[in-house]
Amino acid sequence: MKSKLPKKNAVTREQAEDAVRTLIRWAGDDPKREGLLDTPKRVAKAYREFFAGYNVDPCAILSRTFKEVEGYDEIVVLRDIEFESHCEHHMVPFTGKAHVAYMPENKVIGISKLARLVDAYAKRLQIQEKMTAQIANALNDILQPKGVAVVIEAVHQCMTSRGVHKRGSVMQTSHMLGRFRSDARTRQEFFSLLRSK
Repeated sequence: MKSKLPKKNAVTREQAEDAVRTLIRWAGDDPKREGLLDTPKRVAKAYREFFAGYNVDPCAILSRTFKEVEGYDEIVVLRDIEFESHCEHHMVPFTGKAHVAYMPENKVIGISKLARLVDAYAKRLQIQEKMTAQIANALNDILQPKGVAVVIEAVHQCMTSRGVHKRGSVMQTSHMLGRFRSDARTRQEFFSLLRSK
Protein backbone atom coordinates (compact mmCIF):
# COMPACT_ATOMS: atom_id res chain seq x y z
CA MET A 1 0.00 0.00 0.00
CA LYS A 2 1.35 3.37 -0.99
CA SER A 3 0.31 6.17 1.34
CA LYS A 4 -1.43 9.12 -0.25
CA LEU A 5 -0.29 12.36 1.34
CA PRO A 6 -2.28 15.43 0.35
CA LYS A 7 -0.50 17.66 -2.17
CA LYS A 8 1.08 20.77 -0.71
CA ASN A 9 -0.43 24.07 -1.68
CA ALA A 10 2.07 26.82 -2.33
CA VAL A 11 0.98 29.12 0.51
CA THR A 12 3.62 31.19 2.24
CA ARG A 13 3.71 31.86 5.94
CA GLU A 14 3.15 35.53 5.14
CA GLN A 15 -0.05 34.69 3.25
CA ALA A 16 -1.24 32.56 6.17
CA GLU A 17 -0.59 35.43 8.58
CA ASP A 18 -2.48 37.84 6.29
CA ALA A 19 -5.43 35.44 6.34
CA VAL A 20 -5.43 35.50 10.14
CA ARG A 21 -5.40 39.32 10.10
CA THR A 22 -8.42 39.20 7.78
CA LEU A 23 -10.27 36.88 10.18
CA ILE A 24 -9.45 39.17 13.11
CA ARG A 25 -10.92 42.13 11.21
CA TRP A 26 -13.94 40.02 10.20
CA ALA A 27 -14.49 39.11 13.87
CA GLY A 28 -14.65 42.84 14.63
CA ASP A 29 -11.23 43.60 16.09
CA ASP A 30 -8.12 45.44 14.96
CA PRO A 31 -5.12 43.22 14.11
CA LYS A 32 -2.87 46.26 14.69
CA ARG A 33 -3.77 46.66 18.34
CA GLU A 34 -1.04 45.69 20.80
CA GLY A 35 -2.56 42.44 22.07
CA LEU A 36 -3.12 41.13 18.55
CA LEU A 37 0.09 42.24 16.80
CA ASP A 38 1.81 38.85 17.13
CA THR A 39 -1.36 36.76 16.92
CA PRO A 40 -1.05 35.99 13.19
CA LYS A 41 2.47 34.61 13.72
CA ARG A 42 1.34 32.55 16.71
CA VAL A 43 -1.68 31.17 14.83
CA ALA A 44 0.43 30.20 11.81
CA LYS A 45 2.90 28.44 14.11
CA ALA A 46 0.07 26.68 15.95
CA TYR A 47 -1.44 25.51 12.64
CA ARG A 48 1.87 23.91 11.70
CA GLU A 49 1.63 21.89 14.94
CA PHE A 50 -2.11 21.19 14.72
CA PHE A 51 -1.82 19.85 11.17
CA ALA A 52 1.59 18.18 11.28
CA GLY A 53 -0.04 14.92 10.18
CA TYR A 54 -0.03 16.11 6.57
CA ASN A 55 3.76 15.74 6.66
CA VAL A 56 3.71 12.20 8.08
CA ASP A 57 3.51 9.06 5.97
CA PRO A 58 1.56 6.36 7.88
CA CYS A 59 3.23 3.67 5.76
CA ALA A 60 6.64 4.79 6.99
CA ILE A 61 5.46 4.65 10.62
CA LEU A 62 4.47 0.99 10.23
CA SER A 63 7.39 -0.08 8.05
CA ARG A 64 9.52 -1.60 10.85
CA THR A 65 8.11 -4.88 12.15
CA PHE A 66 9.33 -7.72 14.35
CA LYS A 67 8.95 -11.39 13.41
CA GLU A 68 10.44 -13.01 16.54
CA VAL A 69 7.15 -13.39 18.40
CA GLU A 70 7.30 -17.09 19.45
CA GLY A 71 4.05 -17.75 17.60
CA TYR A 72 2.07 -15.06 19.48
CA ASP A 73 -1.25 -14.63 17.67
CA GLU A 74 -3.64 -13.26 20.28
CA ILE A 75 -4.99 -9.73 20.61
CA VAL A 76 -2.56 -6.84 20.99
CA VAL A 77 -4.37 -3.74 22.25
CA LEU A 78 -3.17 -0.25 23.08
CA ARG A 79 -5.96 1.69 24.69
CA ASP A 80 -6.46 5.25 25.90
CA ILE A 81 -4.25 6.86 23.25
CA GLU A 82 -5.02 10.53 23.77
CA PHE A 83 -5.33 12.68 20.67
CA GLU A 84 -6.30 16.14 19.50
CA SER A 85 -7.79 16.77 16.09
CA HIS A 86 -9.76 19.44 14.27
CA CYS A 87 -13.18 19.10 12.72
CA GLU A 88 -12.99 19.70 8.99
CA HIS A 89 -16.44 21.30 9.01
CA HIS A 90 -15.82 24.07 11.56
CA MET A 91 -12.04 23.85 12.18
CA VAL A 92 -12.57 23.55 15.93
CA PRO A 93 -10.95 20.88 18.08
CA PHE A 94 -12.22 17.48 18.97
CA THR A 95 -10.29 15.53 21.55
CA GLY A 96 -10.47 12.08 22.99
CA LYS A 97 -8.97 8.62 23.18
CA ALA A 98 -8.33 5.95 20.60
CA HIS A 99 -8.17 2.24 21.34
CA VAL A 100 -6.30 0.23 18.70
CA ALA A 101 -6.02 -3.56 18.52
CA TYR A 102 -4.78 -6.16 16.09
CA MET A 103 -4.20 -9.91 15.95
CA PRO A 104 -0.76 -10.60 14.47
CA GLU A 105 -0.34 -13.07 11.63
CA ASN A 106 3.43 -13.44 11.86
CA LYS A 107 4.79 -10.04 12.83
CA VAL A 108 4.20 -7.25 15.34
CA ILE A 109 5.09 -3.57 15.56
CA GLY A 110 6.38 -1.47 18.43
CA ILE A 111 3.48 -0.13 20.47
CA SER A 112 4.65 3.47 20.10
CA LYS A 113 3.94 3.08 16.38
CA LEU A 114 0.23 2.64 17.16
CA ALA A 115 0.21 5.98 18.99
CA ARG A 116 2.15 7.61 16.14
CA LEU A 117 -0.34 6.21 13.64
CA VAL A 118 -3.23 7.77 15.57
CA ASP A 119 -1.43 11.13 15.59
CA ALA A 120 -0.62 10.94 11.88
CA TYR A 121 -4.33 10.95 11.10
CA ALA A 122 -5.51 13.08 14.03
CA LYS A 123 -3.25 15.98 13.11
CA ARG A 124 -5.22 16.74 9.97
CA LEU A 125 -8.59 18.29 9.27
CA GLN A 126 -10.83 15.35 10.05
CA ILE A 127 -14.14 13.82 10.82
CA GLN A 128 -14.05 11.12 13.48
CA GLU A 129 -15.64 8.45 11.31
CA LYS A 130 -13.03 8.84 8.58
CA MET A 131 -10.15 8.96 11.06
CA THR A 132 -11.33 5.70 12.67
CA ALA A 133 -11.41 3.94 9.31
CA GLN A 134 -8.07 5.41 8.18
CA ILE A 135 -6.24 4.11 11.26
CA ALA A 136 -7.77 0.64 10.92
CA ASN A 137 -7.22 0.40 7.17
CA ALA A 138 -3.59 1.54 7.34
CA LEU A 139 -2.80 -0.98 10.08
CA ASN A 140 -4.59 -3.74 8.16
CA ASP A 141 -3.03 -2.96 4.77
CA ILE A 142 0.53 -2.63 5.99
CA LEU A 143 0.76 -5.19 8.80
CA GLN A 144 -1.69 -7.70 7.23
CA PRO A 145 -2.80 -9.15 10.58
CA LYS A 146 -5.65 -11.58 11.23
CA GLY A 147 -7.79 -8.67 12.34
CA VAL A 148 -7.86 -5.00 13.34
CA ALA A 149 -10.16 -3.09 15.69
CA VAL A 150 -10.23 0.66 16.30
CA VAL A 151 -12.57 2.47 18.68
CA ILE A 152 -12.47 6.24 19.16
CA GLU A 153 -14.28 8.25 21.83
CA ALA A 154 -14.20 12.03 21.46
CA VAL A 155 -15.74 15.30 22.56
CA HIS A 156 -16.39 17.74 19.72
CA GLN A 157 -16.30 21.48 20.29
CA CYS A 158 -18.55 21.93 17.28
CA MET A 159 -21.18 20.33 19.57
CA THR A 160 -20.14 21.87 22.88
CA SER A 161 -19.02 25.45 22.12
CA ARG A 162 -21.32 26.30 19.20
CA GLY A 163 -24.52 25.08 17.60
CA VAL A 164 -26.51 22.93 20.03
CA HIS A 165 -24.13 23.54 23.01
CA LYS A 166 -24.44 20.03 24.42
CA ARG A 167 -21.61 19.60 26.92
CA GLY A 168 -20.79 16.10 28.07
CA SER A 169 -21.72 14.54 24.73
CA VAL A 170 -19.20 11.87 23.70
CA MET A 171 -19.13 10.43 20.20
CA GLN A 172 -17.97 6.83 19.74
CA THR A 173 -16.94 5.24 16.46
CA SER A 174 -15.53 1.82 15.66
CA HIS A 175 -14.06 0.04 12.67
CA MET A 176 -13.56 -3.73 12.72
CA LEU A 177 -11.69 -5.77 10.13
CA GLY A 178 -10.85 -9.45 9.75
CA ARG A 179 -11.51 -11.57 12.85
CA PHE A 180 -12.85 -8.62 14.81
CA ARG A 181 -15.62 -8.27 12.23
CA SER A 182 -16.29 -11.94 11.47
CA ASP A 183 -15.88 -13.52 14.92
CA ALA A 184 -18.22 -12.28 17.66
CA ARG A 185 -16.07 -13.89 20.39
CA THR A 186 -12.95 -12.02 19.26
CA ARG A 187 -14.89 -8.77 19.11
CA GLN A 188 -16.33 -9.41 22.58
CA GLU A 189 -12.87 -10.14 23.99
CA PHE A 190 -11.65 -6.83 22.59
CA PHE A 191 -14.50 -4.88 24.21
CA SER A 192 -13.91 -6.76 27.48
CA LEU A 193 -10.26 -5.67 27.41
CA LEU A 194 -11.38 -2.06 26.96
CA ARG A 195 -13.66 -2.30 29.99
CA SER A 196 -11.07 -3.90 32.30
CA LYS A 197 -9.44 -0.86 33.86
